[in-house]
Amino acid sequence: MFTKKLLILYIILLVITIIMMGGLIFIKEKTIITRDYPEIRKEGILRIVTEYDRSGYFVSGAQIEGFQYELSKAIARLSGLEVFIYLDMNLESSFEGLRTNHYDIIARNIPTTSELKEDYFFTDPIVLNKQVLIQRKKAFNNGIEPIRNQLDLAEKTLYVPESSPALLRLQNLKSEIGDTIYVVEESFYSSDQLIIMVAKGDIDYAVCDMQVALAAETQYPEIDIKTDISFTQLQAWAIRKTSPVLLDSLNHWLHIIRETGQFEQIYRQYYLQF
Repeated sequence: MFTKKLLILYIILLVITIIMMGGLIFIKEKTIITRDYPEIRKEGILRIVTEYDRSGYFVSGAQIEGFQYELSKAIARLSGLEVFIYLDMNLESSFEGLRTNHYDIIARNIPTTSELKEDYFFTDPIVLNKQVLIQRKKAFNNGIEPIRNQLDLAEKTLYVPESSPALLRLQNLKSEIGDTIYVVEESFYSSDQLIIMVAKGDIDYAVCDMQVALAAETQYPEIDIKTDISFTQLQAWAIRKTSPVLLDSLNHWLHIIRETGQFEQIYRQYYLQF
């Protein structure tokens, strides 16, 4: 009899524990989805994640530079918010941080594809861009002509940064040419570093944004960037779908930055027209 009563007590305690755990999970999930502009304004901190390269954030001598970094500073001046900059080379990791409120904005040149729009908000377009093949010119590649036809990428090995936006395009390109393209994701190297590796002959091919490629071409005459991998794309910053007020505020600030000429100044500092 005593054992039966004890068993019943254990079952009741177990049920109570499960209910309490479920409640805690519910509270945690509720907390995760409630960081929009009012919460950000109350805290006074806007958390922005970008990548460590010329397009995002990089250290040059004693100065911090980068296209996304400069735009973020302009946003800070307009909004009155303190901006915390985080660095993450892995785009998927950045999306995870966005979903869990570790970041508020992913400030990278992300193609606004229909697949991504299902899960995230995007700002108004920030840049027009496209993916290009980085290879060596004939004079720096033992007389071998650069690839011009995408069909000739069959059986070639292309390097990209880990979880690069170019991955989806390369997957589609494999289907289009009906052959294998080997893609290596580098977890430790940015697009800038992969370009240097191509220029030095450590690897033969990489894929990166045209904007990054144009800036690198002025420093590394060995590289050829004339072969397109994708069409021209609209690229923008990503935001949680649970932060619509932040999206409106951000688009408003970006509009002011364009209207006052600040955007053009920042753009020309880091990018060339193509």
